[in-house]
Amino acid sequence: MKTRYFMGIDIGTYESKGAVIDERGKVIMTYSCPHVMETPKPGYAEHDAEATWWKDFCEISRKLIEDSGIEPEEIEAVGCSTIAPCCLPVDEKLRPLRKAILYGVDVRVGEEIEYLENTFGKEELFQKCGTPITSQSAGAKLLWIKNHEPDIYAKTYKFITGSTYLTAKLTGEFVIDRYTAACWTPMYNIGKQDWEEDLSLFCRRDQLAECRWSDEVIGTVTPAAAAETGLSVHTKVITGTADASAEAFSVGVMKPGDMMVMYGSSIFIIHVVENFTKDRRLWAGPYLFPGTYSMAAGMSTSGTLTRWYKEQFARDVAAEAEERGQNAYEELAKRAEDIPAGSKGVIVLPYFSGERTPINDVKAKGVIFGLNVLHTREHIYQACLEGIGYGIAQHFDVFEERKIETKKVMAVGGGTKNEKWIQIVSDICGREQKEAEETIGAAYGDALLAALSVKVFRTPDEVNEIIKIRKAVKPDMENHELYRPLKEKYTDLYLATREIMHRD
Repeated sequence: MKTRYFMGIDIGTYESKGAVIDERGKVIMTYSCPHVMETPKPGYAEHDAEATWWKDFCEISRKLIEDSGIEPEEIEAVGCSTIAPCCLPVDEKLRPLRKAILYGVDVRVGEEIEYLENTFGKEELFQKCGTPITSQSAGAKLLWIKNHEPDIYAKTYKFITGSTYLTAKLTGEFVIDRYTAACWTPMYNIGKQDWEEDLSLFCRRDQLAECRWSDEVIGTVTPAAAAETGLSVHTKVITGTADASAEAFSVGVMKPGDMMVMYGSSIFIIHVVENFTKDRRLWAGPYLFPGTYSMAAGMSTSGTLTRWYKEQFARDVAAEAEERGQNAYEELAKRAEDIPAGSKGVIVLPYFSGERTPINDVKAKGVIFGLNVLHTREHIYQACLEGIGYGIAQHFDVFEERKIETKKVMAVGGGTKNEKWIQIVSDICGREQKEAEETIGAAYGDALLAALSVKVFRTPDEVNEIIKIRKAVKPDMENHELYRPLKEKYTDLYLATREIMHRD
């Protein structure tokens, strides 16, 4: 009997990655390629859908097939994920009409958020959507296109997200998973698990993709897509999902009480909950399968902040590390080894691109507070890591307030390579974080979802059985107690400076 293979491809903020697995979940091959996030103006974040998303997908698919030696016909199904939510207008031939406006790191929609809140009422919107309108809301970004680019708006055949674009390129079908669709506030109706009836403020109903569950098979690869990707016309394509939910699935975040913290260019958190639960500070919605729910959260800068620090404070360190063939971030962490917990009073508010949860403030600004002449750049570096840790801890506080039990915390993403950072976060939060043995990320989750779609795994629980834990990072409770008052100061610092931040 022939081995069955499955492909997963994920398009991230700065990198795309693909994986091929067999029917036992074993990774046969991976491949990745970098790309750029375009920032044409402060507060803007964009991708070129054709030159980045589709180009990367085709390159990765072809490379995986050619170098693995697997015949295209042996790849039974493919799943894909992308950064989400994002808003991309396309014409009838699926040609992008502008660059895709990315997720919450793009904060251009302040006026649209204010308009929606004034028009519908902040409380009414929250009760209907289960989540506040923020820079994460793709509906607000669609409205921005309508307000600022009327010519493009008038030409648009469909307003879609990244995974929709890729699956449409592969099959000709326009679908969106419900987890991602719920981020198109206020256009998605949580109760119906579908789009609102009245979308007249935004667009026509037929200009949106059809809502499906993440592991549903939506079609097979078209001959045109097969020619570009190297896949077979017999390969099945599933709905797919967002990068964060695919990565959560890849490490066994499936049951109520399971939580993922993704350390990437931004922080993303998914907590699976038993019932639909609303909180103004977070994003509530469906998860990947019928009857599953999640509370999600996201901080705007994390890896992006450490990248900024490296480029502005430590170019010499990065250059020296590169000359020696070493990783610059490992060198930065090494140089800060002796900095004590709390960074001698330096606190960083990591709001360098506004902030998403839990404060949901697109006008928030970054702050480096508490400096004196004895501080070094290493103190500032560690304070950046701690600032992100304080923000993560605020989310644990919300879950505790809502009496939502957190049974398992899985740490994922490129940031987990920075052991100092993960330890700092565990210390601040007082929580153990586990890391899976397989660390490929969302692409692995995409491939597992593809295998689930054709019943190689009968249930998500069967998928969970193959996921092994590589390590557990336990908190230093002495440091945890030291961090308590500093976390309070972090919260108070934002409240004390918020009015100043909001001045034009």
